[in-house]
Amino acid sequence: MHQDSLTSGEKSRITRIRKRLLSWFDRCGRNFPWRRHEAGEYEKICVEVLLQRTRAETVAKCYNEFFRRYPDWDCLAAAPISELEMVLRPLGLWRRRARSISALAKYAHENGGTFPQQDKELADVPAVGQYVSNAIQLFQHDRAKPLVDVNMARFLERYLRSRRLADIRYDPWLQEACHWLVDCERPIATNWAALDHSALICTARSPRCSECELSARCNFALRQK
Repeated sequence: MHQDSLTSGEKSRITRIRKRLLSWFDRCGRNFPWRRHEAGEYEKICVEVLLQRTRAETVAKCYNEFFRRYPDWDCLAAAPISELEMVLRPLGLWRRRARSISALAKYAHENGGTFPQQDKELADVPAVGQYVSNAIQLFQHDRAKPLVDVNMARFLERYLRSRRLADIRYDPWLQEACHWLVDCERPIATNWAALDHSALICTARSPRCSECELSARCNFALRQK
């Protein structure tokens, strides 16, 4: 029977692998402008909206120009939708993305740049779903929240076991596993580490298990031998 909750053994395995994952990230993690020390919470939250269904390398190419045009929430809130669509066109899905980031900016403008701290209140903020809610809590409120996407899901499912529900937002086991992964002293780095490892090593197609430092305990890698 598929268990909907994380077992104690799985918690221990995630805790052990987190240390090795962070060690790998410190040596091999990618360098993006929003990860630099000078990038603030505004840039980090906006980028998470831009990154949805878009490659990080594509967002990096537009990063400097976007934040030169819109250096804060107030400037972004004042931008016409038609202008945002033009600026965001290189990222794809520009109409939907422009509406989402504009709605988020208008809320921030009206509330002094501060978002609610809890899931329930954030659910009432325009353009905020589970992913952006977690990003806001992670970057603005310093809460250990996971940026749960298909990459983090793939990493944990290969390492442990497959989820039961198709939608990653609602699978209780996967959500608990992702929260457990980032529940540490370095939640932001852990999120980025899982993303980078999925992009560089644990890829969707042709994963590089032979080069993976985590493969000795990974169920997926062990099955490939």
